[in-house]
Amino acid sequence: MSLSSCCLRAFQWSGTPTGRVDKLAGNDTYIAGDNPDAAILFVHDVLGWTFPNARLLADHYAREANATVYLVDFFGGEIVPPAPVLAGEFHKIDLPGIVKRNAREIREPEIFACARALRQKYRKVGAVGYCYGGWAVFRLGAAEHDPPLVDCVSAGHPSLLTTKDIDEVAVPVQLLAPEIDPTFAPELKTHAFETLSKRKQEFDYRHFAGVQHGALVRGDENVPGERLAMARAKDAAVAWFNQFLHEP
Repeated sequence: MSLSSCCLRAFQWSGTPTGRVDKLAGNDTYIAGDNPDAAILFVHDVLGWTFPNARLLADHYAREANATVYLVDFFGGEIVPPAPVLAGEFHKIDLPGIVKRNAREIREPEIFACARALRQKYRKVGAVGYCYGGWAVFRLGAAEHDPPLVDCVSAGHPSLLTTKDIDEVAVPVQLLAPEIDPTFAPELKTHAFETLSKRKQEFDYRHFAGVQHGALVRGDENVPGERLAMARAKDAAVAWFNQFLHEP
């Protein structure tokens, strides 16, 4: 399974991110919000933690889900240049190298460490991941963690996800799934739906008809239906976090 070039066709939202930059478990981190009780760990897509769309999403989550949001650099300081991506010049992006340098086994310990740091500080912790970050939030919610690292997860058009990840998740799961998505293929969607709908924990599956992988962060207003799908996905994730991060 590989990352899709669809997620690279990014659209920069209007607006300026309003958060701050600090460290979390030694990693550079964009932080939005200041709730002392609830936090969200945001695992970015291939465009990384500095990409404006991701930071603006973090700002939305902080305001609308009343949480402190941590968008952490999990690419070891490597930044994918946005100019060739926005120009559609994908041959200028070393995608295979990026995936190799940031393989699951390399970044998973860092991701776990960040979640543990948040768990020590906050009463409730959620996690959200798009594309590359999708596999990571499933691993954060895995049954192997005792006590759990997070209270709930939301995954948008996940990449690098396996059936094992789905089988082993043990916290409430939200899946934000565009209709057209080669990285979250129909058979994997079916496995996720059939497996998670039988669990005792809450499960929310949102199908976004007519849009492609990457749409829920890209939100390109020039692609019919994509901007609306992005907004609805953001609203769905906000509602999910409000349900599990602020319950008694």
